[in-house]
Amino acid sequence: MTEVCSGRRAAPDPIARVRKLLAKAERAGTEAEARTYNAKAAELIARHGIDAALLAAASPGSDPVGGTRVALSDPYSGAKARLLGWTAAALRCRWVLHRAARGRVAAVTVFGHASDRERVAVLFESLLVQATRELLRCRPPDERESVAAYRRSWLLGYAARVHERLTAAEQAATCSPGGGTASGTALVLADRSAAVQEAFAAAYPQLGTARRSVHSGSGFRAGALAGASADLGGPRLAAGAS
Repeated sequence: MTEVCSGRRAAPDPIARVRKLLAKAERAGTEAEARTYNAKAAELIARHGIDAALLAAASPGSDPVGGTRVALSDPYSGAKARLLGWTAAALRCRWVLHRAARGRVAAVTVFGHASDRERVAVLFESLLVQATRELLRCRPPDERESVAAYRRSWLLGYAARVHERLTAAEQAATCSPGGGTASGTALVLADRSAAVQEAFAAAYPQLGTARRSVHSGSGFRAGALAGASADLGGPRLAAGAS
């Protein structure tokens, strides 16, 4: 059979573009360079989330709600769980923490629409690589402090700041949808959030309120500053990035 070429290039996959930008951020030689790539990735992934939501609204059932269980390993499994969970929350998902023996976390289930769970997976994979790279260089200013406690609190600070930045990117994308009206987009997103909440409550009817994360180390502020450098929530464009 002879194939006929239309002569038009296929539209680029937004998630593939995000992966490329995040990979560049992981390899960046400077914080400024990583910040530029991360900012563009956040903008693209937020825009992709809005586009997927609007497409799903026009085609009910095409973006089902469900859960994805992500296994976690030590060290700092609890802090890693917060990085994943708070990333999921910023991207309109719910999350469930699965504890194991001696306070460690075995896994986190991310619960939401399929397109949003994909966005969470892509971001968390890169965020963890970037955070781990920085974490290996972290040392408490006071040599008497536990390195493990300092790094654990650092990662919590990083996760908290990343959550703020991602939330800002999502809000900016909602206000500037690029198609339709901002109010119409907000209604679509509200309906999707309600569907997630209803399915989540049905799947986990006995789920209690999560305990507030407690950290003993002094690295939270330094981690938050590093999360600000990652700057995944900024609206800036990366000139020439693709």
